[in-house]
Amino acid sequence: MMKYNYKYTLLFLIILMVGCNMEQKTNAVSSPVETPFAKGNQINSPNFTGTVWLNMMGATDSTLYTSYGHVTFAPKARTNWHSHPGGQLLFVTEGKGYYQAKGQPARLLKKGDYVEIPPNVVHWHGAASDNDFAHIAVSLNTDRGGAVWIGPVTDEEYLQSTKQ
Repeated sequence: MMKYNYKYTLLFLIILMVGCNMEQKTNAVSSPVETPFAKGNQINSPNFTGTVWLNMMGATDSTLYTSYGHVTFAPKARTNWHSHPGGQLLFVTEGKGYYQAKGQPARLLKKGDYVEIPPNVVHWHGAASDNDFAHIAVSLNTDRGGAVWIGPVTDEEYLQSTKQ
């Protein structure tokens, strides 16, 4: 069986992100930029706090061992603590938010940032308190299993982590 080369998926996503971040030079008054990705459907899941939308994208071929989607968080919305047996990539497309690995300080994320999350690292990600936040989340090596959900990021943990 041929082994899938994840470098091509990563290269594709980097090219996609560069294209999304290119700004057109114009003398016109600037208007809010909208993401090229559909917002998707609102998630009704105990694994998220607040209002979150998900637009699953591509990777329907199970031999790719990856899945990805565009996730949009309303202000203060976030994932629960979780991990991915195969690792995860996040590519920020809009807004301002945070990523935090358990035991580490939260990292402020803005449009154009990306995060490489190694396998089995417990973490959360979500929006800042005053801003929407959107990213493409890529789950890698899904043949090792899906997300392992641990528990909510409490309001106290969220407020402490996002004081920057």
